[in-house]
Amino acid sequence: MKKNILTQREQEVFELLVLNKSTKEIATFLGISEKTVRNHISNAMQKLGVKGRAQAVVELIKLGELSI
Repeated sequence: MKKNILTQREQEVFELLVLNKSTKEIATFLGISEKTVRNHISNAMQKLGVKGRAQAVVELIKLGELSI
């Protein structure tokens, strides 16, 4: 079994981002604050070494972490 780069929650956040959900919509859907959503996105971007949500999504798809 391969080790995921993202935590379960980061994965959920990015799956919703790919569906074009806003930070506010993601926060509501997951029952967390918008700040927490932004933290998850920021943490994932740091792990991936990218500077932006779109770049993070592209990288995650390349790595097989996200499927569209």
